Amino acid sequence: MMDWTGLFAIFAAFFIVAVSPGPATLAVSTISAGLGRRPGMLFGTGLGVGLAFWGLVAATGLGAVLQTTTHLLAAIKVAGGLYLLWLAYGSARSALRKDTADGGDINGSATKTGHWFLKGLMLNMSNPKAVVAWMAALSVGLGADDGAASVAVATAGCMVIGFAIYAGYALAFSVGAVMERYSRCRRWIDGTVAALFALAGLTLLRSALQRGPQAA
Repeated sequence: MMDWTGLFAIFAAFFIVAVSPGPATLAVSTISAGLGRRPGMLFGTGLGVGLAFWGLVAATGLGAVLQTTTHLLAAIKVAGGLYLLWLAYGSARSALRKDTADGGDINGSATKTGHWFLKGLMLNMSNPKAVVAWMAALSVGLGADDGAASVAVATAGCMVIGFAIYAGYALAFSVGAVMERYSRCRRWIDGTVAALFALAGLTLLRSALQRGPQAA
C-alpha cells in the first residue's frame, strides 16, 4: 500500500529543490526573456528530459553507484563545468554587443529554435548534482518497506513537477512586459548571468579535481 503522506513529502521536497535558482532555471529564464516563448519552452523541455534521466538513475539505485565511481563522476563534472563556461561565454558575448536584433542569447539565436531542446538537455545531463537532489528527495518519503510501485509513482510525479517548473519559468519570463524590461537592461542582465555561469562552472571543475567520493 502506498504511503501518500510520504509521496507528498517527496513531491514537496523535490519542488523546493527544482524551483530554487540555479544554472537551469537561470538559463531558461534568460532565454525566454530574451528570445521568447518557443525557444524557452524547447529549452525547458530539454531540461526536463535531462532531469528525468537522472531521476531514473536515482530510482534504479545507479545513483549510489555513480557516487562511488570517482573517475566517471569526475568526468561528468568536467563536462558540466566546461559546458557552463561555454554558456558564460555566450552570455558575455551577448552583453558586449551594443544592439541585437533578436534579444540576448546563450550561444545561439532566435532563428535556431531547433537547437534549444538539445542545449537544455545537455545542461542537465552534464549536471551530476541532479542525481544527488533526486536521491535526497526520494529518501524523504520512501522507506525500506516501499516497493517498486511507490518508487515508480514518486519518480514519475517528480518528473512531472520538473517539466511543470521549467515550463512555468518559460511562460512567466516570455510575457511581453518581462521581455521589454529585459531588452532595456539586456547588457547588465547578460553580464550578471555570464558571471554566475562562470562561477558555477568553475565550482564544478574544482569539485571534479578533488579526490574521493566525498567531493560529490
